[in-house]
Amino acid sequence: DLKSEMNKTRKLPLKKDARASDSSQEDAIDQWARRRKQFKDSKKCSSTGGSSINSTITEGSINSEDARSVDLGLYSENEDRGFYTENFHSASWVFRGDDVSPDNSPRCLSKRPRPVAIRERTVKIAKGTGNYPWGFRIQFSKPILVTEVDTNSAAEEAGLQVGDILIAVNGTDVTSMPHSEAANLARKGPDILTMIVGSDISRYPNTPKPTCRGYLHKRTQSGILKGWRKRWFVLKHSGYLHYYKHKKDEGKCRPLEVTKLEGAEIGVDTSLGKPFVFKCIPQAGNRIFYFCATSNQEMKRWLEAMDKAVHPIHQNHVWVDVTLHNTTLPPLAIKNPECLGLLHQLDRSKDVWIQHYCILKDGCLYFYATLRSTPAQGGLYLQGYIVSEQSLGSKRSVIELKPPSEEFKTFYLCAENVNENKRWITALKASINKWLPLHQAIQDFMNRPLEETRM
Repeated sequence: DLKSEMNKTRKLPLKKDARASDSSQEDAIDQWARRRKQFKDSKKCSSTGGSSINSTITEGSINSEDARSVDLGLYSENEDRGFYTENFHSASWVFRGDDVSPDNSPRCLSKRPRPVAIRERTVKIAKGTGNYPWGFRIQFSKPILVTEVDTNSAAEEAGLQVGDILIAVNGTDVTSMPHSEAANLARKGPDILTMIVGSDISRYPNTPKPTCRGYLHKRTQSGILKGWRKRWFVLKHSGYLHYYKHKKDEGKCRPLEVTKLEGAEIGVDTSLGKPFVFKCIPQAGNRIFYFCATSNQEMKRWLEAMDKAVHPIHQNHVWVDVTLHNTTLPPLAIKNPECLGLLHQLDRSKDVWIQHYCILKDGCLYFYATLRSTPAQGGLYLQGYIVSEQSLGSKRSVIELKPPSEEFKTFYLCAENVNENKRWITALKASINKWLPLHQAIQDFMNRPLEETRM
């Protein structure tokens, strides 16, 4: 009885002896993971690709090396509602929109007036206290623009951004309404201010979030096992530091430990008399982590990435807000999709193909369970991915989505037939081509011919 097995597993006694060895705790974790997988398989839980898209696998704060007990509390790793976003967050990207002629530079770098890429989304702001209960300012203009968003305000938490255009306030269209009337609508409305806003997703590049991977030596002080142990560390853009026994374990096994870096203290440490050592003191708990890199350059790389995680930027890029809003819509409610239809995605951990109804829009591929499903199960941010047709196993025609760096995940998709595959490949390439790395966008802008001015 798998349910009784799971209950037994959850009731396993937790050792609190500080001298318990790493291997015994890691074996217990592996046993727990195997039983959990067996239970999930028996329930026929569908997956959309391991720990990346809409994964049902969660990760716990497992203190396997130097803690006194094993914490089996779980939390969801997928903070972007099931989206695989690592490549997008690892670099700065510029949206150049539907006009991708090489003779034209991206809108955010060009002074030429062009139609902006407006994307609508809904923002709900809870009313606060004081004279300015919502925490933002709008401009006397048509359309009405948001000109200021207070730091740490309800408006900032709701994702409102400077430059957003007000389209509707509490269900009333305000695109042709005077500024004062729109303000009165908000003041006389309920305590939850509901606005539909439009955003030009091309007006500035996104800000990269920290991502870093590599081997480090970690100082261990659990019982008789003292010294330095080589481990594979992964700093994710969510600001959590994961580590595994080996590189191959990432994405396949639960991490040995997960540590939140926001608010932590980090810096070089010379007290141990060993070169390239740095320490991390998380805000929660009384532990000190000591890490040793292989070179000064490697240490600086980790310290720079960890510093960004310690002081994160919480406000999303406007395009992230737009995609998250789109996940709440039925598939056919996403405006002007570039491609739609059934796709099968390879779950490499089980070697099975999972069917989704997919919508492609502005470099984002949304996954739905069926045509009538709401919300979306998850999706892929496709910036920088290379699309090609490959053969894989028994399938002669498979869509391969290959990332620009080996540290990110490769995805395999397959349509109903060869012609459908070709249609998706064409659409995916065009959609990905709407985005440029910031350095390339700047170079293209600098290389364009000078404009002539007639006097």
